[in-house]
Amino acid sequence: MSFKPRPLSGRRIAQLRRGGRRGLVVSALTLAGLTGCAKLPDGGMALPTALTQERLHKNVSLQRTSEDREQAEARAKALSRRPLSAESAVQLALINNRGLQAAYHDLGVQDAIRFQQSLPPNPSISVSLMNGPAEMEMDRQIVTDILSLVTLKERSEIAATRFRQAQYAAALETFRLATETRRAFYTAVAAEQTVRLLDQAASAAGSAAAVAERLNASGAVNKLDRSREEAFHLEILNQAATARQKAIAAREQLVRLLGFTSETKLKLPSYLPKLPPHLIPLRSAEQATLDRRLDIQIARQDMDALARSYGLTKSVRFINVLEGGYSDKFTRDNQNGKRAWSPGATLSLEVPLFDFGEGRLREAQEKYLAAVNRLEQKAIDARSEIREAYKIYRSAYTVANSYQRKLLPLRSSISDEMMLQYGAMQIDVFSLLIDARQRIAANVASVEASRDFWIADVNLSAASFGVSFESPSNGSAAPPADTSSL
Repeated sequence: MSFKPRPLSGRRIAQLRRGGRRGLVVSALTLAGLTGCAKLPDGGMALPTALTQERLHKNVSLQRTSEDREQAEARAKALSRRPLSAESAVQLALINNRGLQAAYHDLGVQDAIRFQQSLPPNPSISVSLMNGPAEMEMDRQIVTDILSLVTLKERSEIAATRFRQAQYAAALETFRLATETRRAFYTAVAAEQTVRLLDQAASAAGSAAAVAERLNASGAVNKLDRSREEAFHLEILNQAATARQKAIAAREQLVRLLGFTSETKLKLPSYLPKLPPHLIPLRSAEQATLDRRLDIQIARQDMDALARSYGLTKSVRFINVLEGGYSDKFTRDNQNGKRAWSPGATLSLEVPLFDFGEGRLREAQEKYLAAVNRLEQKAIDARSEIREAYKIYRSAYTVANSYQRKLLPLRSSISDEMMLQYGAMQIDVFSLLIDARQRIAANVASVEASRDFWIADVNLSAASFGVSFESPSNGSAAPPADTSSL
């Protein structure tokens, strides 16, 4: 649709020409002024940083420049100088893990997309010039997408909601890394502690086998008892070698999470932490857990964004294209030099003859309803996961506490009594070997039970944050070695 030009006086033409140039400039400046409401991208790290400090009591940062990288490396070196604890390992991973930094840069990409979505559409300017023998004509237009301008606020709100969803996703990635680092730390420490236990047992068994060899040469020990001692020694050596392989794998897993280039930089404590004197009480209000879970927050933001998109689709379902703007036409008669200038406007829209937007509306509706159901399912899963994690946590504590307070002291007293009976020649060496196997198995099982408790403690925290967790029976924990028989 266009307006037909009217004949104008020369004075009026000059005024309108100046006004036309001002109209072009004002139109462009008006569109540019709409960008003042848009917040410039800053990386979006405010929410992930705040959540990490609040819930993990750790610091994170986006390492954008070489100076940021150097500061992070200096802090990582300071943390790695001494043997790590679970907490210092988590802080080291949050500083040094390159995958986490990539996730933060991905968040910066989403922030840039949010900023771009909050801007009005760029206008298009066209100029056409036709110069013939009799007349010269010049048409000028500045056109913009009116539909995008009208819906700019709604589109900006949708983009902001999507960006907040990306912020929660970045925070969830931070918590996932912290959870995996704690699991890997306890697994690696327990594996190396098991290796030391088996090495000590192998050393003792080797000494006993050497003594049995000398006694057999002198005739004090028969060949059967000597062979039993030697077989027991070899058995413990094999178990130690297998445990060492698992310790290497666990250590390398922790090295990868910490972002180290070499495993020699990793210093671990010799033993797992002591069991806490009391258990963490289960929070009575499950709603508090739902409010803290980041996957629930992500699902809510997704549902809100789709709800806004659904409302926007309903508002513009009949119109896909609506463009308009300013136009003018300048003519000059090459014969007599007369000039004419005509201002006007241009408007174009898509006529919905066949597509009334029903498909787009149904698509938006189905996406919204799918998001609602996903959120409800996540809420159901969250309640179940926190109950499961807490029950495993209590059970693991009971088992580990039983080993340390009851079974290991009982095994120690049994070994002392067996040695007394062996010295009194009431039992033979085979009974001592059976007791030694059972005592080693109990010590290894005690370490693994303590490891399973600390991993269950990590999983309980992970369930409250919305990070997927694994029970000890399904995770990386290995079953106790079978040392009951040859």
